[in-house]
Amino acid sequence: MTTPASAASFDCSASGLTPNEKTICSNLTLNDDDVKMATMYTMLKGLFAMGMSGNMADDQKAWLTEREACGTDVACIEKAYDTRIDQLQKLYDGIDKPI
Repeated sequence: MTTPASAASFDCSASGLTPNEKTICSNLTLNDDDVKMATMYTMLKGLFAMGMSGNMADDQKAWLTEREACGTDVACIEKAYDTRIDQLQKLYDGIDKPI
């Protein structure tokens, strides 16, 4: 397995990675999707009050379970990331921003 130069949002060299995580670490596109999703999630979580932040954490845990269910299916994992990134983008778009 070749590990991409840019690391996913988790430690790709850690022992005990799931097959799903190993697939993400060995695929540059999935790796990049993971970094993008994790960056968006972290940024958004910091913008919301505690209640909404808690809901986001619950949604993230549910999404991680769905992603893990993909196993090593690259297309399934990619679709999971696309869906989650779209969800996070919609949350961001819904924030009132100064003009």
